[in-house]
Amino acid sequence: METRLDQAEETEEESLWRVIIHNDDVTPMEFVVMILQRIFELLPLQAEHVMFVAHYTGLAYVCTLPLSEAKSRVGKAHFAAQLEGYPLRFTIEPE
Repeated sequence: METRLDQAEETEEESLWRVIIHNDDVTPMEFVVMILQRIFELLPLQAEHVMFVAHYTGLAYVCTLPLSEAKSRVGKAHFAAQLEGYPLRFTIEPE
C-alpha cells in the first residue's frame, strides 16, 4: 500500500530538473566535452557549445532530466572527474 509520502516522493522524482555545469580553471576543455557527450549524451557540437558557454560565463545549462536521472548522471560525471583529479562540478535545479 502506497502512503502519501511515497506518492509525494514519486511525484518529486518524476519532476524535471535542469543540469548546470560550472567552469573551473583546471579541468581540460577536451575532458569536459567528453563528459558532456558520454554521460549527458550531447552531440559533439552541443557539447562544445556548452563547454564554451561555461568557460566564458562561469556556468551553462546542460540538459533537463527527471530528478533521479539528473542525480545519477551528475554523480557519474563527478566520479569520472575525481578519478582524473579534476574539480569539474555540476549542479541541478528545479525546472
